[in-house]
Amino acid sequence: MDGSSPDSATDVDLRKVLDRMADGVFAVDADWHITYANGTAREFLEAAMAEETLGDADTLDGLHLWESIPEAVDTAFYDRYHEALSSQESVAFEEYYEPLGTWFDVRAFPSDSGLSVYLQDITEQRQLEEKQRESLQALQELYAVSSDQDRTFEEKVESILRLGTEYLDVENGFLTRVEQGTQYIETSVASHPGLKAGESCPLNEAYCKRAIERDTLLTVVNASEEGWADHPAYDRFGLGTYIGGCIEVNGELYGTLCFADTGERGEVFTDTQRTFVELLTRWVSYELERQEARAQLQRERDRLEEFASVVSHDLRNPLQTATGRAGLLAEEIESEHIPPLERALSRMEALIEDLLTLAREGMEVEGVEEVDLVALAEQAWETTDPDVATLQVDPGRLSVRADRSRLRQLLENLFRNSIEHGGDDVTVSLGALSERRGFYVADDGPGVPAGKREEVFDAGHTTSEPGTGFGLSIVSEIAAAHGWTVSVTDADNGGARFEFDGGEFVGVEFAEE
Repeated sequence: MDGSSPDSATDVDLRKVLDRMADGVFAVDADWHITYANGTAREFLEAAMAEETLGDADTLDGLHLWESIPEAVDTAFYDRYHEALSSQESVAFEEYYEPLGTWFDVRAFPSDSGLSVYLQDITEQRQLEEKQRESLQALQELYAVSSDQDRTFEEKVESILRLGTEYLDVENGFLTRVEQGTQYIETSVASHPGLKAGESCPLNEAYCKRAIERDTLLTVVNASEEGWADHPAYDRFGLGTYIGGCIEVNGELYGTLCFADTGERGEVFTDTQRTFVELLTRWVSYELERQEARAQLQRERDRLEEFASVVSHDLRNPLQTATGRAGLLAEEIESEHIPPLERALSRMEALIEDLLTLAREGMEVEGVEEVDLVALAEQAWETTDPDVATLQVDPGRLSVRADRSRLRQLLENLFRNSIEHGGDDVTVSLGALSERRGFYVADDGPGVPAGKREEVFDAGHTTSEPGTGFGLSIVSEIAAAHGWTVSVTDADNGGARFEFDGGEFVGVEFAEE
């Protein structure tokens, strides 16, 4: 179909086919006079034309396209149609026509006699794409907010509430806490005076009561038509739109996270929008649980610190007295009982030191930095017994991100363990794991029997008389504090090999020089 005047049987048949099409098809001649328009195209064109242009005519044939639709002259439609007719090459494009509020997928095919145009209304498709884009952007922003370590929990909640109001196109977003039948608004991004932070009301007079009673989100898009007109919540707040869900902390009701508007929405919330709100409720629940866990952990640390202080004062002081007296006794007399006594007192001192380490430091890791593991191992080795044992490290550079002081403590405990169990001539080696990210510390001592490898990290477990039984427990605690996994296996030469990898382990680099 082009700009010619069809009158053959073939053209008549073609018109019948085109008239049945859901897409718009129209044709103009070389002077831009309309020569044909199927039903759909006629609806598009008539909607764009002024009533005075149409008059009482029952056909568009003969009307000048641009004179009839002057608003289209300075648009892409005008430019691309002229481009096609001038170049005699077809064009295809998508464009929004603002007067109709419609997106069109356009294909224009030129001929010597005119132009044939195919129009498809893709408004719904473009709206869906726009909603998908908005959803993706909202999720990206949610991730950015939730992962921002510089913001407090309250700041994050306020940010996600603001994000939710923008994404859902509502005026109010708020987090509530429910206690003893009363709803308290804790954090709010709201214009409604009754929904601002610090406000409260009986739970029976709040939409949130219904949200708490449901297993899924409560959604309201037209309150007056959905049975809320006689409800105390509607009378108190006058909300026409609402979406909200429960916040639970460790299985117990905390409150709700909600978004609302006094206006009625007119359309249901999409699955993506519902999922977004559910994500917000789960994130808030998770963060509140983390806060509670931190508070509990801090209380435990305070108790441990108190315990450590008692141990330090009430045990160390008499122990120091006993050690001093044992030394004086050794100077005055010779007795076979004095060396065992001194060894027992020394062991008690070591036990107290290890207990204090576990109590005061435990799973805590301070600043993490890039650490030269080889250099740190050599420093740790100097605090053991370097004159009677040997340390071997792989050539090259071995680096790891860790708390330097805690990692040194880990190495010192491993070295002492090897010397205690392997004897004075033990050789200790350190290097990078070959098949995964991590490092190892091994020795050529007697090794650890397969049936005992899970027990060696238990507090108090020891097979050596000088050992306290806490050295490897401290190693396990420090590894866990870094997010590493520690395991023990056989070394190549039959001794024990401790391997560190997995979890939050961040980067071991081993490169030959």
